[in-house]
Amino acid sequence: MFLRILVVLSLIITAAGLGAVGVQMLAPPTQTPASATSAAAPPPPPARAQMLVAARALPAGTLLKEEDFATREVAPELLPEGAVPPSDEAKAELRGAMLRHFMEAGAPLDRAQYLRPRDRGFLAAVLAPGKRAISVGVDVVTGTAGLIWPGDQVDLILTQELAAGDAPLARRVVGETLLTDVRVIAVDQQITQGATGAEATASRIARTVTLEVTSSQAERVAVGSRLGRLALTVRAIEAELPLAAVVPPGSVFGEDVSPALARAGVSQGMRMRVIQGDETQNVLFR
Repeated sequence: MFLRILVVLSLIITAAGLGAVGVQMLAPPTQTPASATSAAAPPPPPARAQMLVAARALPAGTLLKEEDFATREVAPELLPEGAVPPSDEAKAELRGAMLRHFMEAGAPLDRAQYLRPRDRGFLAAVLAPGKRAISVGVDVVTGTAGLIWPGDQVDLILTQELAAGDAPLARRVVGETLLTDVRVIAVDQQITQGATGAEATASRIARTVTLEVTSSQAERVAVGSRLGRLALTVRAIEAELPLAAVVPPGSVFGEDVSPALARAGVSQGMRMRVIQGDETQNVLFR
């Protein structure tokens, strides 16, 4: 009897254990929290907007160059209205543009703050107060092989040949400096300053150079262009001695350049034009 009770109890315990195992197998698997298996992903960085700003303090009238502006990142909601993006098209538009007002270093560039070279009134705005703009024709020689750029300081030289009856052979060709230390403000239709990179390597022979002059200097240029050939010489960046600015340049004749021409003039003698009433004659003194 006792043995039968033990067998029955063992069967009950075995059935209970098998039931518990079956319940665990049929129950859905528990999910482990993501924080327990891996660290939480970092939040994405906040969106940023880019704009062009002044790289340094720029006075009014500055002709902008590549090194005059830099790129700054700000939050989109802090981007000022009219800000210039740092795209290649915007940078090409800025090169050579003229500032209307003074800009502090780091100030954002605004399209309303500058004039582009092709904007109406740009040339008049570039000129200093009381100055004029006058253009002279140049070629590969008189234009210094196309190496003159806006912003350069130049001298203007006139060479002319006098008529045979007006001067002896040794003094028939003469050169004179019409203007000294004048600023180039344009080459053809290009009004940029300090061109670099592709612009400098792709230089072409200029046909006209526009100079910033006074009203009296403009008259001298206009007359000189009718007298003979005008040529430009580029001045060094370093300042010259004060004496060079005080002593006015004189005329240079053919005999001053060529000793052979000077000797030929001596052998020919001096020629003088004599006017008597309505009669004019050339007299040669040997």
